[in-house]
Amino acid sequence: MSEEMEEKKSIDIKKLLKSVLAFKSSDLHLVVGSEPQIRIDKELRPLNLPVLDADQIEEMAYSLIEDKQKKEFEEHNELDFSFQLDGIGRFRANYYRTIYGIGCAFRMIPIDIPTLDEYGNPPIFKELIKREKGLILVTGPTGSGKSTTLASMLHEINLTERRHIITVEDPVEFVHKNIKSLFSQRDVGHSTASFATALKFALRQDPDIILIGEMRDAETIGAALTAAETGHLVFGTLHTNSAPSTINRIIDVFSGQEQAQVRAQLASSLIAVVSQSLIPKLGGGKVASQEILITNPAISNLIREDKVHQIYSQMQLNQTETGMTTQTQQLIDLVQRQKVSKENALKNSNRPDELKKLIDNL
Repeated sequence: MSEEMEEKKSIDIKKLLKSVLAFKSSDLHLVVGSEPQIRIDKELRPLNLPVLDADQIEEMAYSLIEDKQKKEFEEHNELDFSFQLDGIGRFRANYYRTIYGIGCAFRMIPIDIPTLDEYGNPPIFKELIKREKGLILVTGPTGSGKSTTLASMLHEINLTERRHIITVEDPVEFVHKNIKSLFSQRDVGHSTASFATALKFALRQDPDIILIGEMRDAETIGAALTAAETGHLVFGTLHTNSAPSTINRIIDVFSGQEQAQVRAQLASSLIAVVSQSLIPKLGGGKVASQEILITNPAISNLIREDKVHQIYSQMQLNQTETGMTTQTQQLIDLVQRQKVSKENALKNSNRPDELKKLIDNL
């Protein structure tokens, strides 16, 4: 056997994951025909390792899963799961099949959950999580830090309140230890059949707080709204990039005849929408830009009357009193404090024309 083949055979996925953590990267990618690559500050960077073939990736991938998961993957060609390696860390994984073989994407999940202060979240978050009932949404694209923000919120509650917190995730990412609160964490596909099923029975499990990992369909969203209306604090996520688009997405999931009722439910139960993205920071690392909508009587009225397009202008008013902020204002602040470059601010903006006019005046 050649030295090259020996070198390829010797790659250990656990050692590889451990070394990747040392680079403080967010993701590891294994794709046939490429050396392993990691993501640092939004950019993929190849590791100085041999190019991987299909057999090597399959061997590494299957070494981390049980026979039941292997069967599921071979039936569906997709597999989502999370796992923890002692002495290394916790990871969320996705296996998928390409035309050349198995592909793997691993997301690094901190074992130690940051507090709201450590994560640099605004003080208003500590006020929001004190609410007894209602709906709080954290939205953004994949990799925008939604899970970390939500975990920090629940961790803050865990440090200060005695609550029963049920999480329904696909898969479970951050694992919470019971400090003051009691956690019941459920993994879709393993400890419950679906988000909708888990939510149906959650109300019988005496929860104070419910976290829904992803609000994907009308049944799940409807159950979340009902839970929020009936005296529970509900946290959820969507893949939307602004507060107004989040409200529209929820309403549009339902049929026309149902939308009036959903608008009424949202108007009465929605507490806040935090839409965030992670932007490369000057000097290295990433910084969160968070657009914050906090429901007040004016916002509720606009939702109820189907005038969501007017919410953005409402968010710009009396922000010192309301605690709201738009993404544009967040980006301007980050540029002024020299946290991000003008180029990256514009690249990540939902309203680049509006932002450009303001940046040009700086």
